[in-house]
Amino acid sequence: MSELTVCAVAEKAGVAPHTVRYYERLGLLPAPGRSANGYRIYHAEAVDRLRFIRGAKRLGLRLDDVAELLEVMDRGQCPCGDMDTLLRRRLAEITSEIDELVTLRDELHAVLDAHPVDDNLGPGADDWWCRQDFTTRR
Repeated sequence: MSELTVCAVAEKAGVAPHTVRYYERLGLLPAPGRSANGYRIYHAEAVDRLRFIRGAKRLGLRLDDVAELLEVMDRGQCPCGDMDTLLRRRLAEITSEIDELVTLRDELHAVLDAHPVDDNLGPGADDWWCRQDFTTRR
């Protein structure tokens, strides 16, 4: 079995060395063995695990979700059903976030279209559209 340093496993998995250490601290990667001089020594399986984590994150899963999937895999069970559930939930969250952003975009357009660009509206705060708009908008 091949033994890899933090830098080697990180390079093969396409992540930064500090990411490997971080995932280890979170428990996403099992604690590696140590060499005689104290360096972390990983087995080749760590590369696949890191690639799995990276792929799950790329699809928008949070590290808590990834930990749940890894736990299923570590029990020797197929995580595909759990993955489907998590991906569908994340898709619903993203769809909701997009809807909120579209609403915000439309509101920004409405505010900008309703008021001319004019910094000479007078010295009194009652004349400033931006103050009135921000304090009265819900």
